[in-house]
Amino acid sequence: MNEVHVEPNESVVANEEFSEEEASGKDMNEAHESEGVDVANDEFREEHNEDNLRDGGVNEEASVSMLDLEKDVDVNYDPGLWGIINDTKRVMLVKKCLIKILKENDEFPKEPNRGRHFSSKLYTCDRPNGEKQEKKWLVYSNGLDRVFCFCCKLFKHKPMTTSLAEDGTSDWHNLPTKLRDHEKNPEHNHNVVKWVDLQMRLKQEATIDKQMEALINKERVRWKLILARIIGVVKTLSRNSLPFRGSNEKIYEKNNKFFCQLIEFLAEFDPIMKDHLRRVVDKEVQNHYLSHKIQNELISLLANEIKEEIRRKILKAKYFSVILNCTSDLSHEEQMSIVIRCVDVEDASEVKVEEFFLGFIKVDDTLGLGLFKRLEDTLVDLKLNIDDIRGQSYDNGSNMKGKHQGVQKRLLDVNPRAFYIPCGCHTLNLVLCDMAKSCVKARNFFAYVQKVYTLFSGSTHRWDVLRTYVKGLSPKTLFVTRWGSHIESVKAIRSQAPELRDALIKISNSSKEDVVMAEAKGLCKNALEDFEFLISLCIWYKILDKVNWVSQVLQKEEINFENAIIKIKELILFFEKLREDGFLDLIEEGRKLARKVGIERNLQ
Repeated sequence: MNEVHVEPNESVVANEEFSEEEASGKDMNEAHESEGVDVANDEFREEHNEDNLRDGGVNEEASVSMLDLEKDVDVNYDPGLWGIINDTKRVMLVKKCLIKILKENDEFPKEPNRGRHFSSKLYTCDRPNGEKQEKKWLVYSNGLDRVFCFCCKLFKHKPMTTSLAEDGTSDWHNLPTKLRDHEKNPEHNHNVVKWVDLQMRLKQEATIDKQMEALINKERVRWKLILARIIGVVKTLSRNSLPFRGSNEKIYEKNNKFFCQLIEFLAEFDPIMKDHLRRVVDKEVQNHYLSHKIQNELISLLANEIKEEIRRKILKAKYFSVILNCTSDLSHEEQMSIVIRCVDVEDASEVKVEEFFLGFIKVDDTLGLGLFKRLEDTLVDLKLNIDDIRGQSYDNGSNMKGKHQGVQKRLLDVNPRAFYIPCGCHTLNLVLCDMAKSCVKARNFFAYVQKVYTLFSGSTHRWDVLRTYVKGLSPKTLFVTRWGSHIESVKAIRSQAPELRDALIKISNSSKEDVVMAEAKGLCKNALEDFEFLISLCIWYKILDKVNWVSQVLQKEEINFENAIIKIKELILFFEKLREDGFLDLIEEGRKLARKVGIERNLQ
């Protein structure tokens, strides 16, 4: 049975004190570093230097990296398995105890022929004065059944002639003689001095390694503070949807846009960032972490963390609904936005429904099957179960709501509990669009409203004329996709009809362009001086004002089915009452507006 005898180094007590202080210092460093951001900084990972300990001990110019020593280095204490000895392994072996293998009854492996074997008695020798002295430097390899010289194996400056410093020896018959000769070797004694010297350095905590560790820790803290500020800038720009880069990405140069400009602004008041930019400008550092690559990487890391937090909330809620909408971007590529709606269950005292936007998904196939496949793939990527969907809401497009091949039908085939609810705002918008398109007079009315905006916005001179006469709201263009927003366009003309008429007359009399002059006169005659147009202004302003208010209510986060139905019913009652009793009031309102414009003669 093996007995492992732990032989302490001369400085084992000091080493234990050193380890405790090192651990305490490490805890203090970690507590201090937690103020920064836990981002790995490869720039300050020190490389091993092969010439580190050539003079026996730790070279002041190239010391062992304490970053490496902080790692859980796997050191095999069998000298036959040490392999290439680098600086880290050398210091670790000196710091730790020597492991000597003792076996009961000296049951070490025997030679096949002669039966000789190693004896633990060889760990000691008799001195002329009768004292027994231990050979602390002698170590046995259980794996190779050989003995080695610990200090020569670690600290030899060049290959030695003795096998104890190289591959070890198993010449048990001549081993006592070899050990005596080895102890007399001047190079062995020199290596012992190196060994003891390094032990004393570790004992006194005076190695260059400690100094280097302090410098590295200081640099690590500095870089984490810098990265914390850079991440703060990235979060600020992302939160406000501001562009990061311009045509130039260099510090203190023109057109470098918001990221670099915010970094420069921080440097004016923050000494850490000021010192960092000084090093960048003076080219003292190569990796400055201000390029577009690190910006994109930080954006990606932040986005992944946000998505993971959203996914955690959804999984905790268990059930959720999906909201999809497709639109084309400026590059004419079709994109599908995905929103997840669920109940926030973290606060049990309050029921709170939350919506999470998860991003835009590029789609190539806009048919029902293609969109459904993209939805499935997205849920798989997010590790969300499609069976947990309890609601789906899209616009009224046939590819989305189609009852045979639409997305809602395909999802219902997979999960019958995913009830489909059409988008209320989109449905209201479609009702208004169909209502307006069914009436020729309504189409003509909005055409004139758009022409008023187009005429004045066509040149800076005409816009200046407009601002001369109109001091309040300026004309607005019409947005086809949101009819509720037409209220702003109608309101600008309804509230300032006399001023707009005067501006059109001014342009028709002063314009040198025949087309512009004719168009201005036509708008005066057919719009601002036409009683029917003025009545239409009053009618549509009243209708759109009510519709836009209901549309805004339906878009609120806290809206529910009950309140939505109430608001829709109120809108229906409004139209019924307007049709039955409101027309005469609108005629009278139109007459008042006509008098303000100055066209009483056209009243009928």
